[in-house]
Parts: sequence; structure tokens; C-alpha cells
Amino acid sequence: MRVPAFLCQVGVLLGLLVAGGIGQAHSQPLPAPEGPVLLKVSGNIQNTNVDAQLLLDRAMLDDLESRALVTDTPWHSQASRFEGPLLRSVLESAGVTADSIRVHALNGFVADIPVSDAYRYDVILAMKQDGEAMSVRNFGPLFVLYPFDDHPELLNESVQFRSVWQVDAIEVP
Repeated sequence: MRVPAFLCQVGVLLGLLVAGGIGQAHSQPLPAPEGPVLLKVSGNIQNTNVDAQLLLDRAMLDDLESRALVTDTPWHSQASRFEGPLLRSVLESAGVTADSIRVHALNGFVADIPVSDAYRYDVILAMKQDGEAMSVRNFGPLFVLYPFDDHPELLNESVQFRSVWQVDAIEVP
């Protein structure tokens, strides 16, 4: 079933309002990470915890709303179970109100992702594959993963380009 464009826009606007509301709810600084930092969110964000950035360790990412997703990917030989926080939950925690984000990988790869993707689909930052923490060698520590099996229309070159692995930072313009 195809969703009319205006309904998608309404959903994105509602998501951004929710993100803005969550951002305003954090009047106190967020706690600094206690473990190794897995993700750095910087730029135009409302909620920070260290030097105008939001630094998140594994425990902090585990505390965010998450999903488990069983899907095939173009990069794996068979379907796997991936788990991790919803990308929209990460963006809400940072107080992101921008239209797009720039995701950085450890190897220098960068991809721009529309924030609307995070609200339209259950995009996750996968931290586990088949119950095991994802290592750098195996797409980790974080992997932007779209629900390909649930939405076959996502199996296209532009979305595959946004499926960044070895994620270490999100920059908000």
C-alpha cells in the first residue's frame, strides 16, 4: 500500500515536534558517558553532555528505544537478526530538528540521510548481529540499517548508500 505524500509529511512534522519537545525537556545537562564512546553527535543539536556534543556509550545507546530487525541485506549472505536503537530515538535524544544528518564512518566515508527516513521507517543503528556485539571487522560498532525485508522499495542504490557501517559520528548541519 502506498502512503500519500501529504501523510508522510504530516508524520515527519509530528516526529520533529516530538523531537523538539524532548529536546526542551532536558533542561539539565545529560550525563557524560562512563564507558568508551561509540557515537558522537555534534553540530546543530539542543542536548549535549561534553563540549557542545552528545557523546554516547554502549549503555546510553542501550537505554534508548530500540528494535530487533530480521532482514537480508545486500552485504550479507543470509538474513540476520540485528538489534540497536532506533535512529529517531538517537536524534530525539540529541534534540535534532534539522532536515538531514551527515553520518560518518571510521574509514572516512560520509553519507547524508534525510531525517524523514528515521520517522518513515524503523531505521536502527545496529549494535548487535545475531546476539553478538558488532565488531569493526563486521560492520560495527554501529551500522545504519533500514528494514529492507519489510520495505522492498528500500532496496535501491540511494538507500544502500545511506546504510553506513562502522559509524562513529553524526553531524547535524
